[in-house]
Amino acid sequence: MGKITNDKDYHILIEKRARAVSKRIVDVLVAVIGIIVTAPIMVLIAICIKLEDKGPVLFVQTRTGQNGELFSIYKFRSMRFCPRNKNQKKYGQGWDKGVPDSFIFKDGSVANPNVTKVGVIIRRTSLDELPQFFNVLLGDMSIVGPRPEIPEITAYYSKEQRTRLLVKPGITGWAQVNGRSLITNGEKMRMDHHYVLHQSLYLDICILMLTIKVVLTSKGAV
Repeated sequence: MGKITNDKDYHILIEKRARAVSKRIVDVLVAVIGIIVTAPIMVLIAICIKLEDKGPVLFVQTRTGQNGELFSIYKFRSMRFCPRNKNQKKYGQGWDKGVPDSFIFKDGSVANPNVTKVGVIIRRTSLDELPQFFNVLLGDMSIVGPRPEIPEITAYYSKEQRTRLLVKPGITGWAQVNGRSLITNGEKMRMDHHYVLHQSLYLDICILMLTIKVVLTSKGAV
Protein backbone atom coordinates (compact mmCIF):
# COMPACT_ATOMS: atom_id res chain seq x y z
CA MET A 1 0.00 0.00 0.00
CA GLY A 2 1.31 3.44 -0.99
CA LYS A 3 2.06 6.08 1.60
CA ILE A 4 -0.47 8.82 2.37
CA THR A 5 1.18 12.01 1.16
CA ASN A 6 -1.58 14.60 1.56
CA ASP A 7 -5.08 15.26 2.90
CA LYS A 8 -6.65 14.22 -0.41
CA ASP A 9 -5.10 10.75 -0.20
CA TYR A 10 -6.23 10.47 3.41
CA HIS A 11 -9.84 11.35 2.57
CA ILE A 12 -9.85 8.92 -0.36
CA LEU A 13 -8.58 6.15 1.93
CA ILE A 14 -11.23 6.93 4.57
CA GLU A 15 -13.93 6.98 1.90
CA LYS A 16 -12.85 3.59 0.53
CA ARG A 17 -12.82 2.03 4.01
CA ALA A 18 -16.22 3.51 4.85
CA ARG A 19 -17.64 2.15 1.58
CA ALA A 20 -16.20 -1.29 2.29
CA VAL A 21 -17.64 -1.34 5.83
CA SER A 22 -21.09 -0.19 4.68
CA LYS A 23 -21.10 -2.75 1.86
CA ARG A 24 -20.19 -5.52 4.30
CA ILE A 25 -22.99 -4.49 6.69
CA VAL A 26 -25.50 -4.52 3.84
CA ASP A 27 -24.18 -7.90 2.66
CA VAL A 28 -24.64 -9.50 6.08
CA LEU A 29 -28.12 -8.02 6.57
CA VAL A 30 -29.33 -9.09 3.13
CA ALA A 31 -27.78 -12.57 3.52
CA VAL A 32 -29.42 -13.15 6.92
CA ILE A 33 -32.79 -11.95 5.66
CA GLY A 34 -32.37 -14.04 2.51
CA ILE A 35 -31.61 -17.20 4.50
CA ILE A 36 -34.59 -16.67 6.81
CA VAL A 37 -37.03 -15.93 3.98
CA THR A 38 -35.87 -18.72 1.66
CA ALA A 39 -35.23 -21.39 4.33
CA PRO A 40 -38.48 -23.30 3.54
CA ILE A 41 -37.65 -23.19 -0.18
CA MET A 42 -34.12 -24.43 0.43
CA VAL A 43 -35.41 -27.33 2.54
CA LEU A 44 -37.90 -28.27 -0.20
CA ILE A 45 -35.21 -28.13 -2.90
CA ALA A 46 -32.88 -30.30 -0.78
CA ILE A 47 -35.62 -32.91 -0.34
CA CYS A 48 -36.41 -32.94 -4.08
CA ILE A 49 -32.73 -33.37 -5.00
CA LYS A 50 -32.37 -36.29 -2.58
CA LEU A 51 -35.55 -37.97 -3.83
CA GLU A 52 -34.47 -37.76 -7.46
CA ASP A 53 -31.09 -39.51 -7.39
CA LYS A 54 -29.94 -39.88 -3.75
CA GLY A 55 -26.76 -37.88 -4.38
CA PRO A 56 -25.43 -34.95 -2.33
CA VAL A 57 -27.65 -31.89 -2.04
CA LEU A 58 -24.88 -29.34 -2.50
CA PHE A 59 -22.42 -28.84 -5.31
CA VAL A 60 -19.15 -27.48 -3.90
CA GLN A 61 -16.54 -26.07 -6.26
CA THR A 62 -13.34 -24.05 -5.93
CA ARG A 63 -13.62 -20.52 -7.32
CA THR A 64 -11.32 -17.51 -7.50
CA GLY A 65 -12.25 -14.70 -5.13
CA GLN A 66 -11.01 -11.21 -4.34
CA ASN A 67 -7.31 -10.65 -5.08
CA GLY A 68 -7.05 -14.17 -6.50
CA GLU A 69 -7.76 -15.98 -3.22
CA LEU A 70 -9.46 -19.35 -3.66
CA PHE A 71 -12.65 -20.33 -1.83
CA SER A 72 -15.37 -22.98 -1.96
CA ILE A 73 -18.64 -21.86 -3.52
CA TYR A 74 -21.93 -23.56 -2.57
CA LYS A 75 -24.78 -24.29 -4.95
CA PHE A 76 -27.67 -26.72 -5.02
CA ARG A 77 -26.64 -29.63 -7.23
CA SER A 78 -28.41 -29.46 -10.57
CA MET A 79 -26.59 -32.24 -12.43
CA ARG A 80 -26.59 -35.99 -12.01
CA PHE A 81 -24.25 -37.20 -9.30
CA CYS A 82 -20.94 -38.52 -10.64
CA PRO A 83 -18.10 -39.28 -8.16
CA ARG A 84 -15.48 -38.62 -10.84
CA ASN A 85 -15.90 -36.19 -13.68
CA LYS A 86 -14.09 -37.89 -16.56
CA ASN A 87 -15.27 -35.30 -19.08
CA GLN A 88 -13.85 -32.24 -17.33
CA LYS A 89 -13.12 -29.46 -19.80
CA LYS A 90 -9.59 -28.31 -20.49
CA TYR A 91 -8.90 -24.60 -20.81
CA GLY A 92 -5.97 -22.48 -21.90
CA GLN A 93 -5.16 -23.67 -25.40
CA GLY A 94 -4.20 -20.59 -27.41
CA TRP A 95 -4.87 -18.25 -24.46
CA ASP A 96 -1.41 -16.66 -24.42
CA LYS A 97 -2.87 -13.13 -24.31
CA GLY A 98 -5.64 -13.81 -21.81
CA VAL A 99 -9.07 -15.43 -22.01
CA PRO A 100 -10.44 -14.74 -25.54
CA ASP A 101 -13.28 -12.22 -25.83
CA SER A 102 -15.30 -14.77 -27.82
CA PHE A 103 -15.15 -17.42 -25.08
CA ILE A 104 -18.50 -18.44 -23.54
CA PHE A 105 -18.33 -20.60 -20.42
CA LYS A 106 -21.90 -21.90 -20.80
CA ASP A 107 -23.64 -22.43 -24.10
CA GLY A 108 -27.33 -21.75 -23.53
CA SER A 109 -28.21 -23.17 -26.95
CA VAL A 110 -27.21 -26.71 -25.96
CA ALA A 111 -29.32 -28.79 -23.57
CA ASN A 112 -27.09 -30.69 -21.14
CA PRO A 113 -28.40 -34.26 -20.76
CA ASN A 114 -26.77 -34.52 -17.32
CA VAL A 115 -29.01 -31.84 -15.81
CA THR A 116 -31.64 -33.41 -13.56
CA LYS A 117 -35.36 -32.62 -13.66
CA VAL A 118 -35.01 -30.64 -10.45
CA GLY A 119 -31.89 -29.04 -11.89
CA VAL A 120 -33.75 -27.66 -14.90
CA ILE A 121 -36.16 -25.82 -12.61
CA ILE A 122 -33.66 -24.45 -10.10
CA ARG A 123 -31.29 -23.32 -12.85
CA ARG A 124 -33.93 -21.40 -14.77
CA THR A 125 -35.17 -19.73 -11.59
CA SER A 126 -31.63 -19.26 -10.17
CA LEU A 127 -32.71 -21.07 -7.01
CA ASP A 128 -29.55 -23.18 -7.25
CA GLU A 129 -27.64 -20.07 -6.12
CA LEU A 130 -29.46 -19.70 -2.77
CA PRO A 131 -26.74 -21.47 -0.69
CA GLN A 132 -24.38 -18.64 -1.64
CA PHE A 133 -26.01 -16.52 1.05
CA PHE A 134 -23.77 -18.58 3.35
CA ASN A 135 -20.75 -17.67 1.21
CA VAL A 136 -21.66 -14.03 1.84
CA LEU A 137 -21.83 -14.59 5.60
CA LEU A 138 -18.43 -16.28 5.51
CA GLY A 139 -17.02 -13.19 3.80
CA ASP A 140 -15.95 -14.96 0.60
CA MET A 141 -18.60 -13.26 -1.51
CA SER A 142 -20.75 -10.15 -1.66
CA ILE A 143 -24.40 -9.89 -2.65
CA VAL A 144 -23.39 -7.82 -5.70
CA GLY A 145 -20.14 -8.19 -7.62
CA PRO A 146 -18.56 -10.01 -10.59
CA ARG A 147 -19.50 -13.68 -10.66
CA PRO A 148 -16.62 -15.87 -9.37
CA GLU A 149 -14.78 -17.82 -12.05
CA ILE A 150 -13.00 -21.17 -11.73
CA PRO A 151 -9.19 -21.08 -11.22
CA GLU A 152 -8.66 -23.05 -14.44
CA ILE A 153 -9.86 -19.94 -16.29
CA THR A 154 -8.62 -17.09 -14.07
CA ALA A 155 -5.10 -18.54 -14.29
CA TYR A 156 -5.06 -17.29 -17.90
CA TYR A 157 -6.36 -13.78 -17.18
CA SER A 158 -4.44 -10.91 -18.73
CA LYS A 159 -3.38 -7.98 -16.54
CA GLU A 160 -6.46 -6.03 -17.62
CA GLN A 161 -8.80 -8.97 -17.01
CA ARG A 162 -7.48 -9.32 -13.46
CA THR A 163 -9.11 -6.01 -12.53
CA ARG A 164 -12.37 -7.89 -11.96
CA LEU A 165 -10.62 -9.67 -9.08
CA LEU A 166 -10.07 -6.41 -7.18
CA VAL A 167 -13.49 -6.70 -5.54
CA LYS A 168 -15.36 -9.56 -3.89
CA PRO A 169 -17.31 -11.75 -6.29
CA GLY A 170 -21.09 -11.54 -6.01
CA ILE A 171 -24.23 -13.66 -6.16
CA THR A 172 -25.43 -11.27 -8.83
CA GLY A 173 -23.71 -8.56 -10.83
CA TRP A 174 -23.88 -6.04 -13.64
CA ALA A 175 -23.12 -8.74 -16.24
CA GLN A 176 -25.79 -11.05 -14.80
CA VAL A 177 -28.56 -8.51 -15.32
CA ASN A 178 -27.35 -7.90 -18.87
CA GLY A 179 -27.31 -11.37 -20.35
CA ARG A 180 -26.41 -13.87 -17.61
CA SER A 181 -24.94 -16.99 -19.21
CA LEU A 182 -25.47 -15.93 -22.82
CA ILE A 183 -22.86 -13.16 -23.05
CA THR A 184 -19.29 -13.59 -24.29
CA ASN A 185 -16.24 -13.27 -22.06
CA GLY A 186 -15.38 -9.93 -23.66
CA GLU A 187 -18.83 -8.51 -22.87
CA LYS A 188 -18.65 -9.86 -19.33
CA MET A 189 -15.20 -8.35 -18.78
CA ARG A 190 -16.34 -4.92 -19.96
CA MET A 191 -19.37 -4.97 -17.67
CA ASP A 192 -17.38 -6.21 -14.67
CA HIS A 193 -14.71 -3.57 -15.31
CA HIS A 194 -17.47 -0.93 -15.34
CA TYR A 195 -18.73 -2.21 -11.98
CA VAL A 196 -15.26 -2.19 -10.41
CA LEU A 197 -14.75 1.44 -11.45
CA HIS A 198 -18.23 2.71 -10.53
CA GLN A 199 -19.33 0.51 -7.61
CA SER A 200 -21.60 2.24 -5.14
CA LEU A 201 -24.56 1.45 -2.89
CA TYR A 202 -26.87 3.05 -5.47
CA LEU A 203 -25.51 0.84 -8.27
CA ASP A 204 -25.82 -2.25 -6.06
CA ILE A 205 -29.49 -1.44 -5.36
CA CYS A 206 -30.15 -0.96 -9.09
CA ILE A 207 -28.52 -4.32 -9.86
CA LEU A 208 -30.59 -6.05 -7.16
CA MET A 209 -33.81 -4.60 -8.61
CA LEU A 210 -32.82 -5.67 -12.12
CA THR A 211 -31.88 -9.13 -10.79
CA ILE A 212 -35.43 -9.66 -9.55
CA LYS A 213 -36.76 -8.80 -13.00
CA VAL A 214 -34.26 -11.09 -14.77
CA VAL A 215 -34.98 -14.02 -12.43
CA LEU A 216 -38.74 -13.67 -12.80
CA THR A 217 -38.46 -13.72 -16.60
CA SER A 218 -35.71 -16.42 -16.61
CA LYS A 219 -33.93 -14.31 -19.24
CA GLY A 220 -30.52 -15.69 -20.15
CA ALA A 221 -30.83 -18.76 -17.90
CA VAL A 222 -29.47 -22.15 -18.88
